[in-house]
Amino acid sequence: MNYTHIAVLIAYIALMVVIGAWFGRKKATSSGEDFVLAGRSLPAPVIGGTMLATFVGSGSIIGAANFAYTYGLIPGFLFFSGTITGTILLIVLSRRVRGVAGHTVPEMFDKRYGKPVRIAATIMILIAFIGITAYQFTGAGYIISLITPLEESTGAVIAALLITFLALSGGLKSVAWTDFLSAVVIVFALWVSVFFVVGTDVGGLAPLTEVNSDAGVFGGLSALQMLGFILPVLVLLLGDQNMYQRLAAAKSDNAAFWGAVLFCLGSIVMIVPIVLLSVSSALLQPGIEPDMAVLSLSGTQFTPAVIGGALLAGAFALIITTGSSYLLTCSSNVVHDLVGQLSPTKPSDTANLWIGRAAVLGVAILGFVMVNFFPSVLALQMYAYTMYGVTITPVLLAGLFWKRANGAGAMSALLVGAAVTLFWEISGRAAELNSVIVALPASVLALVVVSLLTPPGDARKRSAAIQDSASEVSA
Repeated sequence: MNYTHIAVLIAYIALMVVIGAWFGRKKATSSGEDFVLAGRSLPAPVIGGTMLATFVGSGSIIGAANFAYTYGLIPGFLFFSGTITGTILLIVLSRRVRGVAGHTVPEMFDKRYGKPVRIAATIMILIAFIGITAYQFTGAGYIISLITPLEESTGAVIAALLITFLALSGGLKSVAWTDFLSAVVIVFALWVSVFFVVGTDVGGLAPLTEVNSDAGVFGGLSALQMLGFILPVLVLLLGDQNMYQRLAAAKSDNAAFWGAVLFCLGSIVMIVPIVLLSVSSALLQPGIEPDMAVLSLSGTQFTPAVIGGALLAGAFALIITTGSSYLLTCSSNVVHDLVGQLSPTKPSDTANLWIGRAAVLGVAILGFVMVNFFPSVLALQMYAYTMYGVTITPVLLAGLFWKRANGAGAMSALLVGAAVTLFWEISGRAAELNSVIVALPASVLALVVVSLLTPPGDARKRSAAIQDSASEVSA
């Protein structure tokens, strides 16, 4: 047990609690709009930081680290190629997204496809995002068990409580600012760790290229299997409701654009050290649990105590804020897409605030239950990313760019994508080939074929209405 690590972690947790409590004041968060979209007031640096910290959480610092540790340097970078491609596309789409984005993605679906698609999409999002929230609990539990004598399961409970508190308190305002702070700290800690681990312990970059090099360019995976790890990240990022909410929360179109640019640059700056450290760990610590590839380098035999403490605290904070973000976005789905649509009377803005907080608590409990059904963070990560990416993303992109897409086609894509993903996971086939390889083509095919075989209805009018609303917001 390293007391320096404990001190750094406690100090960082205390800071996050103070920030959460500050933005949780009635003056700072007094309405549902404040809770979900931060009053549409966020500047570009905070937009970039919160997008980065939201997307690069336990799935990167643990799940992707597991992958790079297992398969090597080139596969490690290829794993993240979907992230970089997605961030570049978000830059292109940022101004348009801010114009059409509302509180949630299903809200956009209602305008484009109708209410039934909105309700179905909400269910798919909740199924996927509860999974993403779940593995944040596990990831943070790992870190607590490294720093303290506590078991991973106990650490996961503590993490779940902190994640839930941050989401309950100030909504997106507290989450966005803690995200920004976490992103700065973890980038600093990762690169300083690279200096000590790669520069001193490993002796440079050359030895890293030898890790698993005899297994070929994909580390022993086939090209199709490699694609199965790249695509889930890409399709999630392109349709991630969190990204759309944060662009919508920007104070202007320019803030949204430059926030997306900072997200892209920040992703590169964060991805490189994660891969380098993971592969270094394979050299220095063969045979350890792959999920711990980066986190285990915080030991004093690899990095100074203060830097190791900052690495663990930054990773912990990154995971905590990612979990808070996904809890928050799930609550907005419950408020606006379920209660708001199914309730006989429209709840007041104050009622929405409290319904959202109750939803945060409910989703946190469900996430804690789900985490027990998957063998590793990487396995749960691939399932959750795929469930979202093959159902929501094709329907979302078709709504933005294909006027012929209609409600029948959208509903077919949602149902087929979810059904194929669940079948592939339950049958055990995902152990050999990730479900995205079969589920994504099936979803897109269902969307295109059903849209073309059914009457277009008012699809084109709905598409035109969305474009008009985007122009009005931009103006």
